[in-house]
Amino acid sequence: MKAVPKVNTDGLFIEDLIADDAFSGVVPFYITSVVDPDAEETEEAPEPILAGYTVGIPVTPGLYNPRFNLEAWEAYQDELSAAEEAYKVAYNEWSAQPEDERGEPPVYVAPEQPQLWGEGLTPEKIEELTRSNPQNPSSIDLLGAELTSMKLQNIQQQQTISALGAELAAVKLDVIKLRGVEQA
Repeated sequence: MKAVPKVNTDGLFIEDLIADDAFSGVVPFYITSVVDPDAEETEEAPEPILAGYTVGIPVTPGLYNPRFNLEAWEAYQDELSAAEEAYKVAYNEWSAQPEDERGEPPVYVAPEQPQLWGEGLTPEKIEELTRSNPQNPSSIDLLGAELTSMKLQNIQQQQTISALGAELAAVKLDVIKLRGVEQA
């Protein structure tokens, strides 16, 4: 199973769906029109309405509002059909020749797939979304900063006390050594 994008009729990304790993291409999906409860009952089923497409091509990463280019997809499908038809004609011509005159069989070359996903937002909208807004710190942020400052100050004081304790111990050792020299 894999996630495949679902787009609306304009090609804008709606959501991901879970599909079989073999799913590829672009498939339309429909909704049924809402029936008016006050209208006369008819035996006709409501008409399905094209709601969008399920797309078997992964979304290009880094897009803010991905948009699938349905026109480019249709043009690519036309190019594929034309390439397949040209290959069939070339292969039929090749196979109609006598075996000793054939040479190498034709090779099918598929057209290159165009970039089908693009950005659905304007550069102005993207700039607006990405612009950093300076925010006033909340009281919790201020208290957190103050607490951090106090902790750092406490650590520095502990280091000073430890250094002074080591110095005091060294002086005491020197005094003890001097007394021992004087008594001897």
